[in-house]
Amino acid sequence: MAAPSAAPQRIVIENAAIATVDAHDTEYASGHLVVAGNKIESIGAGRAPEGLENVVRRIDATGHLVTPGLINTHHHFYQWITRGLATDHNLFNWLVALYPTWARIDEPMVRAAARGSLAMMARGGVTTAMDHHYVYPVGSGDLSGAIIGAASEMGVRFTLARGSMDRSEKDGGLPPDFAVETTEGALTATEETVKKYHDASFDSMTQVAVAPCSPFSISTELLREGAALGRRLGVRMHTHGSETVEEEKFCHELFGMGPTDYFESTGFLGEDVWMAHCVHMNDSDIAAFARTKTGVAHCPSSNARLAAGIARVPDMLKAGVPVGLGVDGTASNESGELHTELRNALLINRLGAHREAALNARQALRLGTYGGAQVLGRADSIGSLEAGKLADFVLWKIDGLGHSTIADPVTAIVFGAAAPVTASFVNGKQIVENDRLLTVDEDTIAREARTESQRLARIAAQG
Repeated sequence: MAAPSAAPQRIVIENAAIATVDAHDTEYASGHLVVAGNKIESIGAGRAPEGLENVVRRIDATGHLVTPGLINTHHHFYQWITRGLATDHNLFNWLVALYPTWARIDEPMVRAAARGSLAMMARGGVTTAMDHHYVYPVGSGDLSGAIIGAASEMGVRFTLARGSMDRSEKDGGLPPDFAVETTEGALTATEETVKKYHDASFDSMTQVAVAPCSPFSISTELLREGAALGRRLGVRMHTHGSETVEEEKFCHELFGMGPTDYFESTGFLGEDVWMAHCVHMNDSDIAAFARTKTGVAHCPSSNARLAAGIARVPDMLKAGVPVGLGVDGTASNESGELHTELRNALLINRLGAHREAALNARQALRLGTYGGAQVLGRADSIGSLEAGKLADFVLWKIDGLGHSTIADPVTAIVFGAAAPVTASFVNGKQIVENDRLLTVDEDTIAREARTESQRLARIAAQG
């Protein structure tokens, strides 16, 4: 007979306002959360149950709101070392300005940039991160391994969207010729990355998606074969879609159809796919996403920074399209954290056709939590606070100067300034305490990122 397994260690959190973001938007003005091992054991109003065994820690969360951890669904970590450049450009001109620099990244640069990007998000309440990395210059080293290693070191849950480009300047694309892969090489490297790193288990800390970059920089063959590869391997697929009017024009001129129809013609729509941006979507496009259950990563700050436009998020949600939030690369969103996206998603969408009825605070919080879990295909395990789900959650301090006069806790963290993070837990382990990371040294990360940023600038200047 096998020996009985040891009883899990428990963490008890009490006296907190709680927004569960479950299917009923259940909230508690003063409630408890009990963690057993890496899962939520119980949640409810009032004090925790009496007689709990093996309690290793009790947290009095008076003055705090507990929410699911924030989930980032679109990012480009490497851009951390090229922030603050081309600040007055639209997307197309911004890409033209920055691709010559990005094409010179290498493994130490990518590692430093990944650590900086992850640190900024994690200390601001992100518990699940994602990186769409698609620049693999010849001879640049093990970039995917560097990114995944940085996420593991930080202690966040992570999805690497292994990107690729095979359409360079000589083929009418934007990237320099030496910064792209061959079609076959990209597919082979992507498959190897999935087989090496992807973990499909319930409490997986690392997953991999197949992610050709965008219509501007990939061939139709890479997109079509990428979709087939993702489905053969049983992983999700990701790309950029309908970001600008220029992309719409490009697709019509090159393929004789708009981006959504083009993606569908290659098999790149479906419940295992999510797209970044989706700013320029007509009614037919939204209906196609709803019909196929294709997800959207909404990146309001980046869309505004690059003057791309306002995505029709209220219409997508009404149609049943899964929508999460994304930081996008920090060369087009220099703040690099997801709380800004909660607030900007709400405010920017109110500038659109639906005005004040576009989004409310709870819808914004849902986009940044459960919506992100849907988009990443992990809604069964993260994104809401429910018994049996993984213990990824944040304690936001809302009784301080910035929030004490806002009576509603969810309104406080969405409409108000970025709330201090007293504690952030991933998989039942604390990674942030009082706005500081516990797993890494922030000052070292900042110093190393600055060094690599300066090195990249020197190399790019030499041409």
